[in-house]
Parts: sequence; C-alpha cells; structure tokens
Amino acid sequence: MKQHGGKDRYRDEAAGGEAHGGEHLHDGGGVRDGHATVPDGTAPVESLIGYLLKQTQTALRARMDEALRPLELTTPQYSCLEALNSRPGASTSEIARAVFVTRQTMNTLLRGLQERGLVERIPHSSGGRALPLRLTEEGTRLLARASAEARAVERTMTNALRPAQREALEAALRACTEALSRRADPPGADR
Repeated sequence: MKQHGGKDRYRDEAAGGEAHGGEHLHDGGGVRDGHATVPDGTAPVESLIGYLLKQTQTALRARMDEALRPLELTTPQYSCLEALNSRPGASTSEIARAVFVTRQTMNTLLRGLQERGLVERIPHSSGGRALPLRLTEEGTRLLARASAEARAVERTMTNALRPAQREALEAALRACTEALSRRADPPGADR
C-alpha cells in the first residue's frame, strides 16, 4: 500500500481522514484500534484534549452559523455585537481582542455591520484616537434575537451534562487557559 508524506498523513488523520490499513508511518504515527496515533505512536489523536477541543469548537461553530443564518449574521458578526454590547465605546483593537480576530478582520466585520445599520461610530473622540463604536437601536434588537439563538445552541451542547459537570468543565477550561497564558520558564530553569 502506498504511503504519502508523514506530516500530511498525520494531518489528514487528525482532521478525521481514514487511515490506510493500520500501517505505521515512517514518522512513527499510524493507527491503533481504529484511531490515528500521534507521531510517537503512544496515544490516539482523538483522545488528546486539544483535538477534542477543536472538534467541539468546529461543531459549535457549525451549529451557531446554522442558528444565526436566518438573522443574516455570521458567528464572528454575532460575537462582535456581543463584545460591543458589553464594551460600549470600545476601540476596534479592543473589540478584535475580545472576539479573537485580527484588527484587519475586525475592520471588515465592522464595515459590514455599519452598512447594515447595526453599529455606529460615536461622534466625539479624544486625543486623535479612532472613533469608538456602539450598537445602534437596530443592532441592539438584533443582538437580543441572536443571543437567544446562541444560548439555545449552548444549551443543546451542554444538555447531557449535570450541573456539577458543567461547573467542572467551565473550571477546567479556565484552568487550561490560565496555564497556557502563563509565560513558559526559560530553558534550563529549575522546575
């Protein structure tokens, strides 16, 4: 059976592609019990927390896009409206950070939202800064409908969890984020 490059193969398997007959790849990855393994061959990719998070994120994004489509909103546009609602007068950079997109992407999102009359610039500015942003009345009304849809999707996602499991998941995800946000120790530092 013909193999293709190890990195491409690993990426294909991690993305959910089929493995070929359980063979091991020259980079050490392969298939174990029907699951793709990481390059050192020790653990199924599907059992890695990062992989599971990405799978969940992808499924959540698809359901959110589906729920918001009738409102003619994308998930990033909805996130932008939510961020502006909780931070009236925020700058484009502040909103971009809150929504996890680049400033350039945020400018594109905001332009579309402004053209629809959902967002407006606040006319006064101090110190030469870019004019801050806020939701219009129409933006606030649409956000209320979009928020209801988003909450329904989240309920669908967490319905199988008991309240204690939901709280534990939230705490665990916050702990993971904190751990990754801390600066790594310099090489050679005592641990």
